[in-house]
Amino acid sequence: MGLFDFFKGGSSKGAPSESALRKHAARVANKRAQAPDRWDSIQALAQMGTPEAVEALMARFAFQTDPSITDQEEKDAAFEAVVETGAKAIEPVKQHLRTADTIAWPLKMLDRLLEPDEVITELIAALATMHLEYARDPERKLSLLSTLEERHDPRIIDAAARFLDDVNETARFYAVGAIYAQQSADAVRPALLAALAKEDSARTRTRILEGFAARGWDVGVGELREKLVKVLPAGYGIDAKGVVTKK
Repeated sequence: MGLFDFFKGGSSKGAPSESALRKHAARVANKRAQAPDRWDSIQALAQMGTPEAVEALMARFAFQTDPSITDQEEKDAAFEAVVETGAKAIEPVKQHLRTADTIAWPLKMLDRLLEPDEVITELIAALATMHLEYARDPERKLSLLSTLEERHDPRIIDAAARFLDDVNETARFYAVGAIYAQQSADAVRPALLAALAKEDSARTRTRILEGFAARGWDVGVGELREKLVKVLPAGYGIDAKGVVTKK
């Protein structure tokens, strides 16, 4: 039995009223509300078990409160309430993944609600809305790319490859990692080579070279090789055939 099964199973009432939903939604979203009131509203929304109640619960993940232990308890309770709602929670959580400032909580929920390949589908769809130009707050994009480093699916390669041209160096760094995490990274070797040719960040250049060395790939024997030889990080080399080596 889940945390909120008692409340759901013990109710003999019909569908919750719109006014009750609004009341509890406002409490859950209010950082300045009294903690016991917010807790009661989390329980009430959990009992409703509707997509609208899930949407209201998602608002609790947008802020932090003191003390931190109360903040964590409330978020854990809201998380369990969403997950226990089951299939009705999927669309609201997907929407939250697409729009929230941080993806950690909705991603954790989708990992409980969906199959792994379905979660990757959602991550890729969210990443597809990101652009390559300067962004004042690139955190969502960076979180999506770094998360894909930890997942395995051939679709990730193409999804990440376009970010090799991102203006944000950290995005390029994570994109390289997401590509190399996949078994069929060979498919974008030309794109990685092109990125290597113009990369001005030492750490991202090193990350690309590390993948080349691990796979025994070469960089050719022309101008690029001569350029790279001059900026190789410690422990790396390029042999006469252009193959990257690591000591």
